Amino acid sequence: MIAFIDEYRDRFSVEFICTTLNTHRVGGFITSRGYRQSKARGMSTRSVRDAGLVEHIRDVHGRNYGVYGVRKMWHALRRGGIQIGREQTARLMRLAGVSGKGKGRSPITTRKARREDTRPDLVQREFRAPCPNRLWVADITYVRTATGFVYAAFVTDVFSRKIVGWALSDSMRTEALPLQALNQAIVSAKETAGVIHHSDHGSQYVSIVYNERLLDAGISASTGTVGDSYDNALAENVNGSYKNELIHTRTWRDVLEVEIATFEWVNWWNQARLHHTLDYRPPVEVENEYWHKASTSEKIKIRANA
Repeated sequence: MIAFIDEYRDRFSVEFICTTLNTHRVGGFITSRGYRQSKARGMSTRSVRDAGLVEHIRDVHGRNYGVYGVRKMWHALRRGGIQIGREQTARLMRLAGVSGKGKGRSPITTRKARREDTRPDLVQREFRAPCPNRLWVADITYVRTATGFVYAAFVTDVFSRKIVGWALSDSMRTEALPLQALNQAIVSAKETAGVIHHSDHGSQYVSIVYNERLLDAGISASTGTVGDSYDNALAENVNGSYKNELIHTRTWRDVLEVEIATFEWVNWWNQARLHHTLDYRPPVEVENEYWHKASTSEKIKIRANA
C-alpha cells in the first residue's frame, strides 16, 4: 500500500488516495496520517529482508532459465542456506513478478521404420534403475530456425536423470544424429555391459547400424508399444523440458546458435537443475553420492577380507 501511494502521490494527493481507497474497500486501508507515520519510521526489518530476498529470487529465477515455480524455488533457496517457508516463497515470488513455466506438448518426430522391429520391451514402463548405466532412454525432437529445421537427440540415464549423450544436426539420418548421441553416452560411461537402451519405433533406432553399435557395446535394445507415448515417457519428458525451458523462449537463427545454447542447457540440466524426482537435487549430485557410497562400501569389504 505504501508503494502504491508513493507511485501516485504526485498525480493525486495522499489524502485523496487514502479517502478513495477507504471509501471503496472494507476497512484495513491506511489513512493519510498512518501513511506519513509509516514513512517517518522507515522500512521495517521484515520489509528490508523481503526486498533483499525479492532481488535474490529474481536472480535465481533468471539463472535457471526462468522456469522455477514455487516448489523448486523454495528448495533452491533452502539449498542456498536461506531459512524460508513455502508460503513465504510464493508471496515473495509474486512480489518479484516471477512464476514457473508449465510444459507444452511434445512434438512427434518418429518416422516408422520400413524393416520389422524385433526388439522386446525390457522396461514395461518401469522407468527405475538401481544405479547409473543400467537403463538409458533415447528420443529425438526438432527445433525450428530461420534457416530450416534442426534436430536434437538425447540419451538420458534413468537412475540420475542425467543427459549422458546428445547431438544436434540439420538431418535426422542415423549416423548424423542419434548415433552421435549414443557414441557420446558410451564413451562417457566407459563400462556399458548390461545397459538397457529403450527408445520408440523410429526408423533411426531400428536401423542396422544403430543396433550393431548397441551390440558391440554390450547394450540390450528395448522398445515399447507402437504409437504409445507412455512407453517412452521419460525420454519425451526430457524433450518437453528442452523445448519448454530453452527452445520456446526465443527465435533461433541457425544450427550453430541452437547447438551453443543446447550445450549450456544440458550442462545446467546435469549440474544445477533441481529435479523433483531426485528429491530436488541435480543429476550430478545424485550420481556422485552413489559412486561415493559404492566406493566406501567396496573399501569396507576389502578391509574385512584382508
